[in-house]
Amino acid sequence: MKELKIFERPRSMVDVTTHYCPGCTHGIAHRLVAEVIDELGIQEKTVGVAPVGCAVFIYNYIDTDMYEAAHGRAPAIASACKRIRPDLTVFTYQGDGDLASIGMAEIVHAANRGEKITVIFVNNAIYGMTGGQMAPTTLVGQKATTCPLGRDPQINGYPIRVAEMLATLAAPGYIARVCVAKPKYILEAKKAVRKAFETQISGKGFSMVEILSTCPTNWGLRPVEATDWLVEKMIPYYPLGEFKVPE
Repeated sequence: MKELKIFERPRSMVDVTTHYCPGCTHGIAHRLVAEVIDELGIQEKTVGVAPVGCAVFIYNYIDTDMYEAAHGRAPAIASACKRIRPDLTVFTYQGDGDLASIGMAEIVHAANRGEKITVIFVNNAIYGMTGGQMAPTTLVGQKATTCPLGRDPQINGYPIRVAEMLATLAAPGYIARVCVAKPKYILEAKKAVRKAFETQISGKGFSMVEILSTCPTNWGLRPVEATDWLVEKMIPYYPLGEFKVPE
């Protein structure tokens, strides 16, 4: 008789209700990280760094040792932890406001130094927790509380493609962009998250996975509409794929 595979909560994910809005895909990203930690058997030697923003409470959801970093400074905290304890697996979990705005210098220099850390970068093209302001990743024409008529590149500049930018640096080992809007994308996203952690474990340098995510509340859309909008609007500007792989 064929053994049944039971779908259950990952051991590395705490059994609590999250604070995220209905339809937010942060929870999916959390689960992927937890599943990979379980599969690699590294829960007891993994340290995460929580951001400032919607995912600030990730330390309540991922069952590993965690730091809380000042806004945008997670890569610096992670770099220090990894240098002091190179035997640990260290990851940051950051949103686009945290990483690509106030933390832009931190992420660029950590990547350029080739710090042996893993960055999970959640890009939902808007500031979520603080009220829906325009982010560095907000699309041209996309409305936000600080650009109610839509992002104007002549005033605000163009959305920043972080994955492509970091992939131009010599030191990073693995850079990819995925999304969690539909099941077929989620399966590929998990593969990338696993590769990113494996890159760190094998000592091949800095790794980052950019995850395109939804924000139904601040986009003003229903959850299903938000996933469709992500696929139709975000993926054309932020193409999915691997931009740098270990040699």
